[in-house]
Amino acid sequence: MPRNKRLHRLLPTREKLEASRWLRWLAPWLGHPRLWQWSRRGVALGVALGVFFGLLIPLAQIPLTAVAAIVLRANLPAAAASTLVTNPVTFGPVYFAAYKLGSWITGDTTLPPPGDSPLAEKGGADKSLLDRIAALGRPLLTGLAVMAFSIGVLTYFVIDWLWRWRTARRWRRRGIRQVPHPRQERP
Repeated sequence: MPRNKRLHRLLPTREKLEASRWLRWLAPWLGHPRLWQWSRRGVALGVALGVFFGLLIPLAQIPLTAVAAIVLRANLPAAAASTLVTNPVTFGPVYFAAYKLGSWITGDTTLPPPGDSPLAEKGGADKSLLDRIAALGRPLLTGLAVMAFSIGVLTYFVIDWLWRWRTARRWRRRGIRQVPHPRQERP
């Protein structure tokens, strides 16, 4: 069975959503076909949203990304999966890079006291993760915002370009000439 057919078989249909007692109330919003369609625009936008929210906020990434994907009619599975750009393995390096970038942008080179450092073992154990991240302050938030926006936009354009390139390559292999759009001038 081709990969696309297997993937489509796994995706929920409107009937499955309405039959689920946990997701029934979401069926009117989740039933829109563009949320599940694997199109160039939908996937590129979905992955860009997932990367944006995955980098910007440490908690509740998937629900916020899902809401944004529903509002913007982006591919929901791609959006949810791409939030995993930050995970327990990548969390530390991403936040360190964001702090360094934010420090460079804001010019704030002061470090938090050692007990307030998010990585400190002593003195910081009783604080929540958000409190320890907040101790890093403005440089971290600035760096996260800049990284999330720039990498999200870059992701959109890279996926869009790769999708176009792959489609054109398939057409060339099949020997199909691209037909110009009716509104485009013909040479």
